[in-house]
Amino acid sequence: MMRFLISLIVLLTTCFSAARAEDWQAGQFVFSDWAGPPLRVFYLEPPAGALPEAPVVIVMHGVNRNADDYRDNWRDLAQRYGLRVYAPEFSAADFPGAALYNLGGVGRDGPSAYAALEPLFSAIARPGGEAQGYYLFGHSAGAQFVHRALLFEDLPHLNTAYSANAGWYTLPDASQAWPYGTGGTPASEDDIRRWVGMPLTILLGERDVDPRHQHLRHTPEAEAQGPHRYARGLNFANAARARADALGVTYGWRVGSVPGVAHDNAGMAEAAAWMIAADVRERAGEAE
Repeated sequence: MMRFLISLIVLLTTCFSAARAEDWQAGQFVFSDWAGPPLRVFYLEPPAGALPEAPVVIVMHGVNRNADDYRDNWRDLAQRYGLRVYAPEFSAADFPGAALYNLGGVGRDGPSAYAALEPLFSAIARPGGEAQGYYLFGHSAGAQFVHRALLFEDLPHLNTAYSANAGWYTLPDASQAWPYGTGGTPASEDDIRRWVGMPLTILLGERDVDPRHQHLRHTPEAEAQGPHRYARGLNFANAARARADALGVTYGWRVGSVPGVAHDNAGMAEAAAWMIAADVRERAGEAE
């Protein structure tokens, strides 16, 4: 397994943004141009002149549905790396429980929550029209949303996804019933082939090892994935690699192990932002 050790010292001292921090704009809008309920979207945007070229990051909140706090956790990072950040709010009223948010409404009537991503990007990309793709980040329940969205939704504009500190996972195993495996879902073997080859980074805080954390699921199926989030993330990555090998496809996932960080969105966002900035520079180099 490829393992990336993220230096928080480097994260705190590297700077790509040329715009002044006071020029960044924070706000919210209502997004309704999709099949599901209207979503409040909390955003951070650079000055108008820098907006068209700024990389787009879509940030998925956790179980508390506090998209505004998640947006705020990215404030300094957006300014440092020249990003524009959008955090949609999937309210408990419109998307109650894990079934409608973390699990996307798979197997339920109505549109999947995952189906909001591409239309939201289309709405975001309109100013200037230069954004070619987006980065997707989710922490905790949002990390669950992210890794399952890549399986069940076509995401043609996705650059890279980051699933940080998920509490439990859907394994690429049809012998296990949904939601712990793909059994009973529309996911085919071809869908699994595509999924394990997608650009997904599993970010794990090295201190996210509390087996009694208040939001950690303790069903027998979840416990079988490991005693805590760090172990469960490694187990998920290993299961996906083994599945890719069995299917004869290239394994596209990476694991990022973040030192000194427990179950903390802000700390994991630091790591993701650094990796996004590196990816942006790499893509720019390839385009030259």
